[in-house]
Amino acid sequence: MEDNVFKLEYQDKEIFLIGTAHVSQESAELVKKVIDEEKPDSICIELDEGRYKNLQNPNSWEHMDIVQIIKKKKVGFLLANLVLSSFQKKIANQIGTVVGQEILQGMDSAKETGAKLVLADRDIQITFLRIWRKLSFWAKCKLFFTLLFSFGEEIEVTSETMNDLLEEETLESLIGEMRKSFPVIGEVLIDERDQYLAYKVKKAPGKKVVAILGGAHVPGVKQEIFREQDIARITEVPRGNTFLKYIGWAVPVIIAGLFIYGFAINVQTGLQQLSIWVFWNSVLAALFTAMVLGHPLSILTALVTAPFTSMNPFLACGWLAGLVEATVRKPTVKDIKDISQDMFSFKRFFKNRFLKALAVVIMANIGSSLGTFISGTAIIKNLF
Repeated sequence: MEDNVFKLEYQDKEIFLIGTAHVSQESAELVKKVIDEEKPDSICIELDEGRYKNLQNPNSWEHMDIVQIIKKKKVGFLLANLVLSSFQKKIANQIGTVVGQEILQGMDSAKETGAKLVLADRDIQITFLRIWRKLSFWAKCKLFFTLLFSFGEEIEVTSETMNDLLEEETLESLIGEMRKSFPVIGEVLIDERDQYLAYKVKKAPGKKVVAILGGAHVPGVKQEIFREQDIARITEVPRGNTFLKYIGWAVPVIIAGLFIYGFAINVQTGLQQLSIWVFWNSVLAALFTAMVLGHPLSILTALVTAPFTSMNPFLACGWLAGLVEATVRKPTVKDIKDISQDMFSFKRFFKNRFLKALAVVIMANIGSSLGTFISGTAIIKNLF
């Protein structure tokens, strides 16, 4: 493990980078040893303000209100967080440890030694938003199906394999594979955070700094320490795709125009076009909601609202169906506590009310979107 400590000289500072695995007990022991020996002025940890507060109060997330999450349109952000944290907890359970022990050790050591604790990571919401906004539509679809087909896969991990994964060549190989499949994720999740972490580390107060970093970031941070970083650029949330916004408005306008044209030909044609729109939107939204075992009232909500919400860019039937699901089957504290275990099990996933409400939101929206495409195409074919 001591091979994962790197000493750098930057201007008048001594900087020690400790490459860690977030689920490794050995990493926590290494952090304590280095800090005890070096007695740094500052200790940098790979957390932002939000995750720091959550780590201090680990039970706070048990009070999450799924209804408010849906209303604030944060389902995707929450789901990404849950997948990442649940995966880490799953590995931690396999090797008999807990997630973030090395971070907790850094926090404790800062208190014991009086070192300045520096939160060195970029806000996770900015990171996820930059990924999502930069991904193309097809990349988002590819990511969704990659996660879907890897759902439930068993991964065996031991302390030895975790130590192997910290080797620089292994990490670079794994990161390289990710970049091939999802270049944007590699750029935003690794490269940009390397830049941000390096900037915060070299700006930390004092002449001796210890930085506790995930092993994947050490190679990049070692290089970025000696470069200039454009922090304003990598902390800016890109605007949404303007073209997609136009599409969001263009679709209902075009469909409304086709309805008017159909009725102008004759009432029967107009009613036929309207029935096609209602049928495909309603049936597919309801069907996709039923696929994740949504409550009958949630299915009914998707069935009734889909034709109307598809004509309004500010609404989505998934939000309404999800709100009904979360209200009728209100998630319990136990559901929230069990998320990390239930996330990667088909059987347990659909028994967890919290996860099911999220699934209803996503699947109802997918069904409605598919219904919009099929019905719109059918309407155009019938008219022309």
